[in-house]
Amino acid sequence: MNAGARAPILVLGVGNALLQDDGVGPALVERLRATRGTDPRVEFVDGGTLGLALLGWLEHRAALLVLDAVELGAAPGTVHVIERPLDRGAARGIGAHGGNAASLLGTAALLGVLPHHVLVVGVEPRSIRTGTELDPDVERALPRAAELAERWIAARLSELREGACTS
Repeated sequence: MNAGARAPILVLGVGNALLQDDGVGPALVERLRATRGTDPRVEFVDGGTLGLALLGWLEHRAALLVLDAVELGAAPGTVHVIERPLDRGAARGIGAHGGNAASLLGTAALLGVLPHHVLVVGVEPRSIRTGTELDPDVERALPRAAELAERWIAARLSELREGACTS
């Protein structure tokens, strides 16, 4: 895809839908995609477990929203919002799976392809074991996580209209 054709906002869900609550990122991407409809300024990607192979998706973007399971020791189903994830120690908790989003963000920053605006919205998992169903507490957190993600997307779209959100 050429840089000019890229949507300025990337919504990236990461995680393994075959490992119970680790699938919260892809579940949130699908939920947002279904409620937002199509907008050429926003691209939704289920990044699954592709890890660093997702680096190319981050290039030439003004904003990146990462949706993932986030283990910070809170109660299962707690919604976490992490602004400037690389500026804080919280980055270590991003991604309950092996090739986590923190590694992706860190590598993107080192390579100079990390968008200026980055937010992580995640849900504290209960179980990362084989299975395709989210824990009920994690499932109940999806509307709140989606609402927070939607507000962030709307704010970035408003900035785009005003010319303040550029790559």
